[in-house]
Amino acid sequence: MNAKYFIDTNIIVYGFDDRQPEMKGRSFSLITDALQTGIGIISWQVIQEFLNVATRKFKVPLKAEDAKLYLQMVLHPLCQVFPDLDLYQRALDIQGKTNYSFYDSLILAGALREKCSILYSDPPKI
Repeated sequence: MNAKYFIDTNIIVYGFDDRQPEMKGRSFSLITDALQTGIGIISWQVIQEFLNVATRKFKVPLKAEDAKLYLQMVLHPLCQVFPDLDLYQRALDIQGKTNYSFYDSLILAGALREKCSILYSDPPKI
């Protein structure tokens, strides 16, 4: 992979799903590649969504200390998209044109802002 890509929250969640080992492995590979190459990114929104799911909805929720460590070691280094007026306006434009949810439109707006060629919402086949 050499095109810049955006990682949606689902990818990170799959990385913790022991019920789907193939998806977990593919997710792990994509996140590892993003950390090593710097061409895979996430947004502040992905951090918020993941931490909410991980600490409240996982079968065995992450403890605060584990969530903080993952935030520091994985999520924060990948985060390159932060909210501002332009991002919200672009998301509203996308929502108006596509009828996607506002939150999906925010993800798309972030990926477009950072000129990502690919948006991964499900782990790619290896």
